[in-house]
Amino acid sequence: MYALVLKQRDAKNFGEEELLRAIDTAHIHGRKLYLTVNTLLKNRELSEQLYDYLLPYYKEGMDAVIVQDMGVFKMIREMFPGMHLHASTQMTVTGPEGMKFLEEQGASRVVTARELSLEEIRRMHETSPIEIESFIHGALCYSYSGQCLMSSILGGRSGNRGRCAQPCRLPYQTALCCGENGRRSEKRKAQELCPLSLKDISTIEILPQILEAGVTSLKIEGRMKQPGYTAGVTSVYRKYLDLLFEKGAENYRVAEEDKRYLLDLFNRGGSCTGYYQMQNGPSMMAFSNEKKTGDVSPVLRKKKEKISEMALHNCTDRCIVIMLLREKEEKNGTLPFDTKW
Repeated sequence: MYALVLKQRDAKNFGEEELLRAIDTAHIHGRKLYLTVNTLLKNRELSEQLYDYLLPYYKEGMDAVIVQDMGVFKMIREMFPGMHLHASTQMTVTGPEGMKFLEEQGASRVVTARELSLEEIRRMHETSPIEIESFIHGALCYSYSGQCLMSSILGGRSGNRGRCAQPCRLPYQTALCCGENGRRSEKRKAQELCPLSLKDISTIEILPQILEAGVTSLKIEGRMKQPGYTAGVTSVYRKYLDLLFEKGAENYRVAEEDKRYLLDLFNRGGSCTGYYQMQNGPSMMAFSNEKKTGDVSPVLRKKKEKISEMALHNCTDRCIVIMLLREKEEKNGTLPFDTKW
C-alpha cells in the first residue's frame, strides 16, 4: 500500500516501523510529521486498503495527511475524524473559491499550485483563515501538478499514480514556422532542444514578500534528491528566515555566496522565482535537461539520539516509554517486558 499511495513511487520508501519511529522522534524534538497520500486511488484501494494502511500512524499521532483525491479526503475525514488534512498541490487549488471550498470540507491547510502569483495567494489568504503552504525552492513542472496527462498518454506512466516519467524534460525536434502560409523556412531547419523544461525555482531573495502574502509554511521540492541537497537548501533558507525575523524586511539582504551555493547544490542552467512575480516568459525556461552541480558537499553527521529532561517534559508518557524501550531493544535485541498497550 505504501508504494501505492505515495507520490514518489520510484523512491525508496519508509516501512511501517520506520515511520512509527519517525513520528515518535519528531514529537520528542517538538516537530511535526506529515504523510503524503497524494495519488488518485482506485475504488478497491479505497475500500480495502486505505483504512488499514493509515490506522497505525493515526494511533501513533501522525500530525497530518497530505491528500489529492477528494474521495480519499472524504474517507479519512469519516474514518479518522481527528486527523488534520492538507490539500496537496496535486489538487490544483488556484483561487479563493477552491480555498473556501476546502475550508468547508475540513482542510486545515492548502498547498497552493505553483503557478500562482503573490497577489493571487494574498487573495486566497484574505478569503480563508486556513494555513497556506507554497513552494519556495526546487523543480518546476511545465503543467499544473495533478492535471498533467503527458506521461500517462505517451508512456502509460501516470503522474497521478506517482509514476511520472518526466517527458517534459526530454528533447524534441522544434522549428519556427516563418515561411509563406506558415510553412517551415528552408533557412530555419529543425533542431533538438527541451522546449518544455523549466528552470528550478529559487525564492531566497523574495522570502519577505512570500510571507507578507500570507504563506505560513514553506515547501522545498526534493523529489529523488540526495540528503546533502536537502540539508544544504534547508540550512540556507533557515538562515535567512532567522535573519528576516531578527532584522525585518527592510534590512533583508541575501549574500552572493549563498545564492551561488544554492545553484551549486543543483540547477538546470540557472534558477528563477517562478510565477510569483511574472506570468511566464523565456527567462523561466532551461531549454535543456542538463543537471548541474558545483563543488559543494554539505557535511552530514549522524547523531545518536539523547533524550533531554526538557524533551521528556514536553512529551507524553507513552512516547517516552516507546523511545526508551526501542533504545533498550537496539542494544540487547530483546525487550525487558511486555510492550502491549
